[in-house]
Amino acid sequence: MKVLVIGPGGREHAIVRSLLADPNVSEVHAAPGNAGISKLVPTHAIDANDPDAVAALATKLTVDLVVVGPEAPLAAGVSDVVRAAGIPVFGPSKAAAQLEASKAFAKEVMAEAGVPTAMARVATNAEEAADALDTFGAPFVVKDDGLAAGKGVVVTNNRDEALAHAQSCFDAGGTVVIEEFLDGPEVSVFVLCDGRNTVALSPAQDFKRIFDNDEGPNTGGMGAYTPLEWAPEGLVQEVIDRVAQPTVNQMAHRGTPFVGVLFVGLALTSRGTRVIEFNVRFGDPETQAVLARLKTPLGGLLMAAAKGELDKVQPLRWSKETAVAVVVAAENYPDTPRTGDRIRGLKKVESIEGVHVIHAGTRLDDEGKVVSAGGRVLAVVALGTDLVEARERAYDGVELVQLDGSQFRTDIGGKAARGEIKVKTPGAGAAATKAKA
Repeated sequence: MKVLVIGPGGREHAIVRSLLADPNVSEVHAAPGNAGISKLVPTHAIDANDPDAVAALATKLTVDLVVVGPEAPLAAGVSDVVRAAGIPVFGPSKAAAQLEASKAFAKEVMAEAGVPTAMARVATNAEEAADALDTFGAPFVVKDDGLAAGKGVVVTNNRDEALAHAQSCFDAGGTVVIEEFLDGPEVSVFVLCDGRNTVALSPAQDFKRIFDNDEGPNTGGMGAYTPLEWAPEGLVQEVIDRVAQPTVNQMAHRGTPFVGVLFVGLALTSRGTRVIEFNVRFGDPETQAVLARLKTPLGGLLMAAAKGELDKVQPLRWSKETAVAVVVAAENYPDTPRTGDRIRGLKKVESIEGVHVIHAGTRLDDEGKVVSAGGRVLAVVALGTDLVEARERAYDGVELVQLDGSQFRTDIGGKAARGEIKVKTPGAGAAATKAKA
């Protein structure tokens, strides 16, 4: 099987790495890729958001499967044009990608499907926003309705700050979704979908804020770990039964079947499991940790989803180890990150047992050296016998990365490693039972 992976980031590097480990995958290409991906497979300098360019490249390379990584190409309709060219695609159509491209649309589908989620209101101007904020009260949750690369959400106790974020979205010609705040720990679950059937991957937890202790502005994600030993027994099945399958059924009923990965962001609240949001692609950096543990060959899974054959897939196999991914970000991220700086120490990082580096915002300079090219530059991913060992290995690796002005969080998976995460789920015994992902 020959596969083309679309996208430039850490998620795509992790996907490429997993595909190369699949004995049924004979060849992998990436477009546009990054410095790490280019050392593994041929890369092609095209605009990933141009449907015709992607379809032309896929046709030229005679690939058997196209895997679309980021949300922007999906929202631009890349999957539709590639499918029209007769090539199987892992990634939803433009119409189905509205589950991420419009939070208001996602809320509408969730309501139709009976999916448990936060109460919300759509606001198109400052007056409506103020009324919604006062209805739900603090903490205030304001989300840009459109795509914002994981940074369009503000959660704050400051009403003026919440209104200011809403106004900035209005000024840009958009609308906002204002929601009730959901308490409890957050969980990410990736669900593979083929338009009818669903298969869930191991749950992960990521860390959105730039600084330790969940302080500072939101980012695309500063780290993740999996599995979640503290998660309630039966969480994955609950997500399938109450969230993913009803959503896939509703999308099919609408005439816009969902093919790809439904990224379910959850809050395990005191009132039960609630959906925070949907994304329509693998999450970054959770993918880096989740795929590090996946033993089932990835290429076969993605092709089964693209062809509507997930019902034929055997139960997934997972490593017993724990995976931790720690993101190293550029100076001044998430504002205007500094780029073009040389990155050193990567070979030393990968000399640590169980550790590898996933490139995100990197490129090769004129001398063939790796330099920074984005806000989230790379992730150090480590496997260990438990969360404590995986964290130690990951942070040993991070300390060896040399990048001027770089920043990273020191607390990825820290609370879980110390046994400090508690789930106040309704029903006495469920919270105490550990998940076996």
